[in-house]
Amino acid sequence: MTLALLDSASLYFRAFYALPDSMRAPDGTAVNAVRGFADTIARIITDRRPTRLVACLDADWRPAFRVEALPTYKAHRVAEEGDGLEEEVPDLLSPQIPIILDLLDAVGLCTAEATGYEADDVMGALTHRETVDPVEVITGDRDMFQVVRYSPTPATVWYVGSGWNKAVVIGPAELAEKYDLPTEDTGPRYADMAVLRGDPSDGLPGVPGIGEKTAAKLIREFGSLQALLAGAEAGDKRIPKRAQANLVASAEYLAAAPTVVAVAVDAPVVLDRDDKLPAAPADLDRVMALKERWDLGNSVDRLVKAITG
Repeated sequence: MTLALLDSASLYFRAFYALPDSMRAPDGTAVNAVRGFADTIARIITDRRPTRLVACLDADWRPAFRVEALPTYKAHRVAEEGDGLEEEVPDLLSPQIPIILDLLDAVGLCTAEATGYEADDVMGALTHRETVDPVEVITGDRDMFQVVRYSPTPATVWYVGSGWNKAVVIGPAELAEKYDLPTEDTGPRYADMAVLRGDPSDGLPGVPGIGEKTAAKLIREFGSLQALLAGAEAGDKRIPKRAQANLVASAEYLAAAPTVVAVAVDAPVVLDRDDKLPAAPADLDRVMALKERWDLGNSVDRLVKAITG
């Protein structure tokens, strides 16, 4: 009995870059991301056999509340043209996203989103409120390490940064060992470390002079970001003088960054259907029509076979 939460954008972006864009529909539309995404879901279902599955979506890739807290958040990813709100997505990928959504709907797999929130928040909220089944979050985004837990049900991250065949399973114990973090509340402590370390890919500058190892050491020593900052303000001698000065100088960033880094577990998630893994496609005729129209080949067959068992 398992709930699988798929970071859809993370998975189809990786599929897009992993497969050649010479995979085309009869009308010339690239379908490499569609085919790769379908194959990935088929493998997940076949290998893990989750009883429930949700494909989590971005309703807003750059939520206003995060930009308000930290204007640099994902600012470098904003497309130069348009209203400044659109994410810069490869030209050949954008037309494939509606096809992916059509296929998910025809197959009958549950999708979920929350107005004004990212897929990270959807996964975080669904994990937070799950009290029945173990949760497996499948993503290529390290930010989701923060959701790992032991109770009320276990939650692990299946990190697929190098593809499903090389997925790394991260639970609290693995996370604590990998980053030398506290063994208690390891997920939230990872988020604390991420605030200090920063992440240029998300426009998070971090605290100057504090890299990943130093950040982890400080969080382990003090137990939380809040306790560390209180120690810096009080001149705690356990904090090296340079780090202490940088922490105090970064007070404005450190006040805003936790809102940006932490997943919003209270996000108003809406599921489009029951999340139970279907025993058969919802509309097989439509699935086959999509296969023919977009020349999706064996990828659709494998997905149907995975669902029907």
